[in-house]
Amino acid sequence: MPPLPTRRRSLTLAGTVKSQAVTLAAPLGVSWLTLGANTVLGGALTHFGVVPRTVDGLRGILFAPFLHGSLAHLVANSVSLLILGWLVLVFGGRRQFYWVSAAAALGSGLCAWLLGASGSVHIGASGVIFGYLGYLMLSGWFARRFWPFVASIGVTAMWGGMVFGVLPGQLGISWQSHLGGFIGGIWAARMLRARR
Repeated sequence: MPPLPTRRRSLTLAGTVKSQAVTLAAPLGVSWLTLGANTVLGGALTHFGVVPRTVDGLRGILFAPFLHGSLAHLVANSVSLLILGWLVLVFGGRRQFYWVSAAAALGSGLCAWLLGASGSVHIGASGVIFGYLGYLMLSGWFARRFWPFVASIGVTAMWGGMVFGVLPGQLGISWQSHLGGFIGGIWAARMLRARR
C-alpha cells in the first residue's frame, strides 16, 4: 500500500490530536466547573467525596475525581492529568484511555473507602493520575513487545519517583487513593494487554 500523501497525513494527524484534546478537555472541564460551583457554595460539594466505610461515602468513587479542595490542588492535578492522560491516549487509544480511567477511579475510590481514616473525605483526580502512571509503567511489560517496553522504561525514568506517593506520608494527602489508583492502572494494563 503506497504511503498517504503528505496533506492527507497532516489532516489525519490533526484529527487525531483534536480528538485527543477533546477527550482530555472533557473531564478537566467538569473539574474546573465543579471547583467554581463548590467555591460559590462554600465547599458544600466536598461531602460528595469518598468518606471511608460509610454507605454515602461510596458515591465518592464516582464524584471524587472531579472534586478538588483548592485552585492549587486542581492546577497541579490538571497538569499531571494532561501529560500522563495524553500518553495513555497515545499508547493505547481512546477506548483504553476510558478503561484505564475507570479502573483507576474504581481502585482509588475503593482503597480510600477501605483504608482511609474514619471521618475523612478523599477528593481529587490524583488517584486516577496514579492509575495512568501504573498503566504506563507496566503496559510495555505485559505487552512483551520491544517499543512499548522501551516507552514504559522512559515513563518510569521520568515519572517513576511519583510511586512514593502510594506510601503514607504528608498529612492531607490521600496515599490510599494513590495506592488504589496505581493498582487499578496496573490491573488495566494487565487485562487490556491480555485482551489484545
